[in-house]
Amino acid sequence: MASYDLIPRMIPYMDRHLVFPLLEFLSLNKIYPNHDLLKAKYELLAKTNMVDFISELYKQIHATDEVPSEFASKRQEVLQTLENLQTEAQKVLDIIENPEVIAALRQDKLQNLHFLKEKYGLTDEMVNTLYQFGQFQYNCGNYGGASDMLYHFRVLSTDHELNLSALWGKLASDILDLNWDAALEEVQKLRETIDSKSFASPLHQLQQRTWFIHWSIFVFFNHPKGRDSIIDVFFNPSYINTIQTSCPWILRYLTTAVVTNKRRKNILKDLIKIIQQESYEYRDPITEFIESLYVKFDFEGAQHKLKECEEVLSNDFFLVATKMEFIENARYLISETYCRIHLKIDIGFGLFGLPLYINYKMTHLSNL
Repeated sequence: MASYDLIPRMIPYMDRHLVFPLLEFLSLNKIYPNHDLLKAKYELLAKTNMVDFISELYKQIHATDEVPSEFASKRQEVLQTLENLQTEAQKVLDIIENPEVIAALRQDKLQNLHFLKEKYGLTDEMVNTLYQFGQFQYNCGNYGGASDMLYHFRVLSTDHELNLSALWGKLASDILDLNWDAALEEVQKLRETIDSKSFASPLHQLQQRTWFIHWSIFVFFNHPKGRDSIIDVFFNPSYINTIQTSCPWILRYLTTAVVTNKRRKNILKDLIKIIQQESYEYRDPITEFIESLYVKFDFEGAQHKLKECEEVLSNDFFLVATKMEFIENARYLISETYCRIHLKIDIGFGLFGLPLYINYKMTHLSNL
């Protein structure tokens, strides 16, 4: 299944912390040699502050109980920096968590900062400490703490660039903390920011949208409302253009979302058109299933592709949980399409092992 694995294509558009759970999934599914994946995890996390975990990976790779002395030095340095940042951040938290301060704050950030500077001596440097502490906690793997710090920073900061960076950081933190409600809110905020912000060039905005698309998939395939959201966002002309220009492999996820969504009839024609346009650039069993069924009307081919889809879905980090629902809906689509284009159907013979779906559809043909 390595030929259908999209993780190598997606890694360049993800933060290293987001890549780690993908590598863990590959390890469990044994798609690549375990030693190669251990080395990939080590190289991925070597520049983070997760010293204890990196040490364990080193031991596994080298089959030893000993680690280089610099690991102990780095661990002590991380702990000291963490303590210093926590002390500095606490000074800011003591101010903004004061009930009198909370009651006095307004919607206007500039007004709030002026008030806090005048009455409590809060400075921009102190506010930026919250960002630094959040970023450091994120690199230590404390994603819940990072999310909290970055939230407080964004409440106070008027630095647009740091606010955008903190927005990305909080989204990643909420994803890794499996806080899907908060992550969906951050996805919506990040999209609004990217769509409304003036970037230095159209290319920069395209890059931001490409990163957004890849990060948002974590949320869209884990939140209960995610598959509605992915359709609403990705079928927007700006995002369809981004997918076609930068990352056509995302069509696998968009196609799965459409097949497993009750709203599919309204958007299936658009999806078919996009898959046809991009078939020379990207195709896999999931997109080929749609092409076989709705472009070629090749029912045997669609059934064959559906078997391949089961393998692809089983080995895709984002889609494994959708497998049964996808297969169920895809079988219904085969039966529905077959019934629409044939005047006579031998129900006793069945359609590629799908007689139940034909019976169901035939019951409703009188209304067509």
